[in-house]
Amino acid sequence: MSNINLNGVHHLALVCKDMERTVDFYTNTLGLRLTKGFDLAGYGQHFFFDMGNDSDLAFFWFNDAPEAAPGVASAKSMVGTGASSISSAHGSMNHVAFDVQPDKIADYREELVAKGVECSPIVNHNDVVTGEEARTATEASGKTWLQSFYFFDPDRVMLEFCATLQPGLPNVDLPVNAEGIKANGEPVTGMSQ
Repeated sequence: MSNINLNGVHHLALVCKDMERTVDFYTNTLGLRLTKGFDLAGYGQHFFFDMGNDSDLAFFWFNDAPEAAPGVASAKSMVGTGASSISSAHGSMNHVAFDVQPDKIADYREELVAKGVECSPIVNHNDVVTGEEARTATEASGKTWLQSFYFFDPDRVMLEFCATLQPGLPNVDLPVNAEGIKANGEPVTGMSQ
C-alpha cells in the first residue's frame, strides 16, 4: 500500500512542430485558454493551455526535434474510422481524451467538422464482458458506457472528446505479459498463441 495521494492530472506535455499553429488550433478551434508560454533559452518554447478542473495540456517546441513518426511515437490511424491499426510504440502517448458532457458531444463534433477538422463518427463504447458482445456500436444503448469521437491536431496528435454515460461494470480482464500471455496462459481475446 502506498501513501501517495494524487489529485488527478496536472498536465500532459506534448511536442509540436509549429507553436504558432498549435496555439491557433487549441485556442481558436478547441476553445482552450492559453495560460502561459515562455521561451526555453537557446532551444525551444513551452506553452500551457487550461483543460479545466485544474488540468493543463502543455506543448514543447524544440529547435532540434526529430520529425514525427506515426505508428511509432504516436497513433498511425484514427480510432473509429475503420482505418489500419491505432497502435503506437512502447513509451509513446497514444491519444489525449478530453472529458465532455454527454448532451454536448454531438454538438461539439458538428462544431469541429464545421471548422474543417476531420472527425471520426461518434463511437459508443459498450461496457460488456470481453468476447460475449461487441465492444463498440454505432448507436447508443443501455450498455453504452462511454461515447466519444476522435480527431487529430495539426501535428497528428490523436485527440478524443469523451463523455461518460453511466458507471462501468466492476470487471477487469487479466493483464498480459510482454509476450501477450495472461496469467491463466491465454492470449488476448481473439488472438492466437
